[in-house]
Amino acid sequence: MMIERRKYLDKLIRKKENGLVKVITGIRRCGKSYLLFEIYHKYLNSIGVDDGHIIELALDDDVNIRYRNPLELGEYIRSLMTDKEKMYYIFLDEIQKVAEIPNPYLPESDEKIGFVDVVLGLMKIKNADIYVTGSNSKMLSSDILTEFRGRGDEIKVNPLSFSEFYTAFEGDKRDAWREYFTYGGMPLVLMQRTHEDKSKYLSDLFSKIYLDDIMNRNNIGHDKSVLEDLLNIISSSVGSLTNPSKLSKTFKSIKNISVSDDTIAKYLDYFIDAFMVYKAQRYDVKGRKYIGSPMKYYFSDIGLRNARLNFRQQEENHIMENIIYNELLYREFDVDVGVVEYNYIDSEGKKIRTNLEIDFVANKGSERYYIQSALTISAEEKRQQEINSLRRVKDSFKKIVVVKDDIIPWYDENGIYYVGIEKFLLEENER
Repeated sequence: MMIERRKYLDKLIRKKENGLVKVITGIRRCGKSYLLFEIYHKYLNSIGVDDGHIIELALDDDVNIRYRNPLELGEYIRSLMTDKEKMYYIFLDEIQKVAEIPNPYLPESDEKIGFVDVVLGLMKIKNADIYVTGSNSKMLSSDILTEFRGRGDEIKVNPLSFSEFYTAFEGDKRDAWREYFTYGGMPLVLMQRTHEDKSKYLSDLFSKIYLDDIMNRNNIGHDKSVLEDLLNIISSSVGSLTNPSKLSKTFKSIKNISVSDDTIAKYLDYFIDAFMVYKAQRYDVKGRKYIGSPMKYYFSDIGLRNARLNFRQQEENHIMENIIYNELLYREFDVDVGVVEYNYIDSEGKKIRTNLEIDFVANKGSERYYIQSALTISAEEKRQQEINSLRRVKDSFKKIVVVKDDIIPWYDENGIYYVGIEKFLLEENER
């Protein structure tokens, strides 16, 4: 079964032979390797590139373990590039597995050699077009990007969007929504047939891959239980405003253990670094400025979140909000949580100042959308409650309410657009 990932394929095609190294990032098992080794490889074949000019190395495979040495890696790739007249397409999967080693030619120096040196060296070969994948953002830290000297071009790959998922799902849109809502968009979930198999696959990703990766990468020797408890807490409160201080108090009150704000902030960054979790900041719409703590955390895949909680907490409002957030990232928007200050006089004549929340403020270039996620607006009182914040924004950008119900899209008297979740997710122009 080949899942169409057209958006990412189109990006690779546009960036082909552009003189930059294409750096493909994303959470492990989201389909980066498949995108390169299957989808893009097949495209290159279709335009006349033979397999002899496509060099592929999966560096997390034990048969390629020797090439985690950067000197061995560079020498091996060069040995395969025997044709000086044609372009070679070089795919290096999970490049963060390449170790940093001392420069053997400078024994008195502290100089290290790593994958950046290998890539920069290969880029000097005129008939080399290089693609690398990685599963943690440290490989794209500011230091490494600086070392690439502006020659790195990042492509972020997410788990399957709902539209990608639907192309491979056998069933109607409503069934697809229920499945996606529950198990998310990790590609191999589609290959599992029972709840038990899907649940085990997603749970194993946490226990056998993600947490071990984080602990090994960050030299955490004894705090696995704290990492797991923190994951459980943010899973339970997905889409809720929080901060390290609040989470520290939660540990004290529920677990009766003391975990410092700094430790929690550090561990949250580890989750973000591994592309497991995203952080959404609050933005003051009228003041046009960012507000500090608290903020919201969303999972890069809702199925992972649900599995983390053994599918116990299936609050549709929070899950739908997480899915919309991920969809906006998939569409390459910068996404913030909106805040609108609202002043009014109460029944006793007192002046009241409050902040109203807009679920998402989505920006891309000159485009902006204000988006509210609502399970239902069947009752007028509920509809007014949902749009209260949107009505306080006086600019001309489009305002959207996404509801769970399958409705015919419509505009109200305030120019606010209402659309069902499936139509919103499946038709990218529905925004």
